[in-house]
Amino acid sequence: MLIIPAIDLKDGKCVRLRQGRMDDSTVFGDNPVDMATKWVEAGARRLHLVDLNGAFAGEPVNGEIVKEIATKYPDLPIQIGGGIRSAETIEAYLKAGVQWVIIGTKAVKEPEFVTEMCKRFPGHIIVGLDAKDGLVATDGWAEVSEVKAVDLAKRFANDGVEAIVYTDISRDGMMQGVNVEATAKLAEEGGIPVIASGGVTNMDDLKRLATVADKGVQGAITGRAIYEGTLDVSEAQAYCDSLEN
Repeated sequence: MLIIPAIDLKDGKCVRLRQGRMDDSTVFGDNPVDMATKWVEAGARRLHLVDLNGAFAGEPVNGEIVKEIATKYPDLPIQIGGGIRSAETIEAYLKAGVQWVIIGTKAVKEPEFVTEMCKRFPGHIIVGLDAKDGLVATDGWAEVSEVKAVDLAKRFANDGVEAIVYTDISRDGMMQGVNVEATAKLAEEGGIPVIASGGVTNMDDLKRLATVADKGVQGAITGRAIYEGTLDVSEAQAYCDSLEN
């Protein structure tokens, strides 16, 4: 299981939101490239970048910063989400050195787009499902749909999606613990590996998540916890590695 530090980009800075609200953000660093260096040096083997402005604009806004990080760490797998709604955007990110792009809003509104992009860019597509009470939210979490996360995952099961990043909105940035049950259920029933996101606060959360790793939980994205110091990246990754030996 991988520990994946999150770098959320807003107005060129590294921030964290609470429950996806743009008006409730905390700035943790003015230089996202330096922040990437910090997590790489702590032993991170993958980074999760989010263009928050892009998620609301529907197109990349902080793309240059993403490119800078990818250029500085060409061997580091990077996944990027936020505002990815066209083949051109995906192509530009992959050319910049990003390994995976995360399709969120468009995956809910136009599922066939995911199918098409998996064919065009095989091995590089991740679907981001952000849910509240099991129902998928879109547009930077501003809208909650009638679609169940599990049903949407099943829809993509044969498309070649690399993984699903699953966020429980009610817990994101709230330091309340990860929704282990919902994450395990999605991995088991959806048939696609799941990366947990939202609410990973400390080692106890990680230990609970590790108990369902065999159901298809591939890793955990963590943000506020590593910025506020309730979770240590090195310690967390070492723990996950020890489970596999």
